[in-house]
Amino acid sequence: MNATDSNNATVTTGVMQPNEFDRQRVARAIASRKRYRYVSPSVHAVRDGYVVRSPCCSRNVDSAGGVVDVALLKYRQGPRPWGLYRKEHDTGEWCLHAGYERLQELLEQLKVDPLRLFWQ
Repeated sequence: MNATDSNNATVTTGVMQPNEFDRQRVARAIASRKRYRYVSPSVHAVRDGYVVRSPCCSRNVDSAGGVVDVALLKYRQGPRPWGLYRKEHDTGEWCLHAGYERLQELLEQLKVDPLRLFWQ
């Protein structure tokens, strides 16, 4: 997000997404997840956020055990700027699960995933 200061110079405010610092935060957080701890998920930068992908060892989504989309984390303007999306694998669409004020809150939900909405 950009703003103009008193000298009409452009000043960057807020954190630009994606960035390497937050990508690493996501990767570290999912390393301590509760489900499917024996696979190695990856975190990729996408426009305005990150996508988490992982081998599908449960075979629930991909019977061949290929790499599947687990979660999409998007940053947008507003009071709850972080959106956590789950993949509707039947249709291939991302569905908003919830919005969060802070990335850390979102990561806690993704790590625990009590309803198995993400780590299927």
